[in-house]
Amino acid sequence: MSELYWLKRPIAHRGLHDAERGICENSVSAVKAAMRKGLAVEVDIQRAGGDMPVVFHDATLDRLTHETGPVAARDIESLRALSLKHGGDKILSLPDLLEIVSDAVPLLLDVKTNGSGHGTFEANIANILAGYHGPVAVMSFDPYSVSAFREHAPALPRGLVSCRFNDTASKTHLSMTQRFAMRHLLTSVFARPHFVAYDIRALPAVAPLLAKFVAGLPLLAWTVRTEAELDRALRYADAPIFEEIVP
Repeated sequence: MSELYWLKRPIAHRGLHDAERGICENSVSAVKAAMRKGLAVEVDIQRAGGDMPVVFHDATLDRLTHETGPVAARDIESLRALSLKHGGDKILSLPDLLEIVSDAVPLLLDVKTNGSGHGTFEANIANILAGYHGPVAVMSFDPYSVSAFREHAPALPRGLVSCRFNDTASKTHLSMTQRFAMRHLLTSVFARPHFVAYDIRALPAVAPLLAKFVAGLPLLAWTVRTEAELDRALRYADAPIFEEIVP
């Protein structure tokens, strides 16, 4: 897709955040800090009550706010009233985010589904993005979520996020067959991604390099945090999704 030219430039992971300086990840301050440098911005989209999208990484509020419990148990308005730790910015809804960015820099939305409920959540995201005219793409670890975007917004650029899936959470929630299929991007058969985002720690790897050099899909490397990882990302991928350093 020609409109994905911007995926070949560095992308700020959860914005330019820095907890020690009072800038929380996925916050308005982090997004604006990236915008001031003209950087593309990646943020996480979590499911709030009613299958509505909110800019937040975790499935629970505990780590990043002074509240506890599942994000999905709160509606959008109650979440927007909550302050984030490390600076006190409020949680953003997806429309809030789009209004702030307002086409100024590209947006990459990492959609968190927690492995359940595909369809309504993605449709709600797609409906909100339908009125947005700036460069934007969605991506997810969940191939069924990526497939749902293919159904609800076929022209919306969509990406498949992958890694080795050898961590404890993956081994707990995914079968060996599922992990093998997702690691090797075999789920692309039905997800039909326009690009791939692969764990920098797993690069080089056959599947993402085939996607890049044979299928012609842009390849992003996440999350790049050191100069050595940046060198590897520039060698094997089209662009880094970075934090802690600024390429």
